[in-house]
Amino acid sequence: MSGKHQHFKGPEVSCCVKYFLFGFNIVFWLLGAAFLAIGLWAWAEKGVLSNISSITDLGGFDPVWLFIVTGAVMFILGFAGCIGALRENTTLLKFFSVFLGLIFFLELTAGILAFVFKDWIKDQLNFFINNNVKAYRDDIDLQNLIDFAQEYWSCCGAHGPNDWNLNIYFNCTDSNPSRERCGVPFSCCVKDPAEDVPNTQCGYDVRLKLELEQQSYIYTKGCVGQFEKWLQDNLIVVAGIFVAIALLQIFGICLAQNLVSDIKAVKANW
Repeated sequence: MSGKHQHFKGPEVSCCVKYFLFGFNIVFWLLGAAFLAIGLWAWAEKGVLSNISSITDLGGFDPVWLFIVTGAVMFILGFAGCIGALRENTTLLKFFSVFLGLIFFLELTAGILAFVFKDWIKDQLNFFINNNVKAYRDDIDLQNLIDFAQEYWSCCGAHGPNDWNLNIYFNCTDSNPSRERCGVPFSCCVKDPAEDVPNTQCGYDVRLKLELEQQSYIYTKGCVGQFEKWLQDNLIVVAGIFVAIALLQIFGICLAQNLVSDIKAVKANW
């Protein structure tokens, strides 16, 4: 009677989970690197990298920070998840899970606080917009961001065109020598469909006109109110995006934890 050799298959690391997590994170890693590169290039173009102290000189918000912070978070997360999965490194995978879990918790907390303290959030948004109105001419990226927001939401200032009195170039004081005195940026102007090239001088002297007359030339609604209206009109889409992001984060955490469990089971069997 011939002897039979039985081979007992021990626990294994799931290749599907391992390489899916690797592929999932390498995309984030590369996107994070691209965002960081764009942010650093923008700062280099503005001379920030040659004079780091100028970061604090801008009175308003520098949009480049969005690229730098988002890129850095994505790069770190992508690196930890990618290398952790490829090298089966439980330390990196745990760091990935905890970091992603922390981001999820902060997003959830921010969402709850925004719902509970609506009026406070509205006041902060008003303060944020007015603070950036003051710094409109100080930074080209900030200027482009404000112009985009005013054009997209068909608004002007936080609560209306008169908020531009906060800016030294647009205020209506007698001591203001600027040609833009008592005006608004061109992004406040009601667009003429017949014009292919925007008229950048369309907002000159417009606030010297009566309020009813202004409505024919510029948007008279504030951006805070228009943003609220846009949120209400697109609530399902916005909520859907946030839910999709949350599910993606939970899925990433579960994959990483599953891979950690597989690795520990294999090591325990050695």
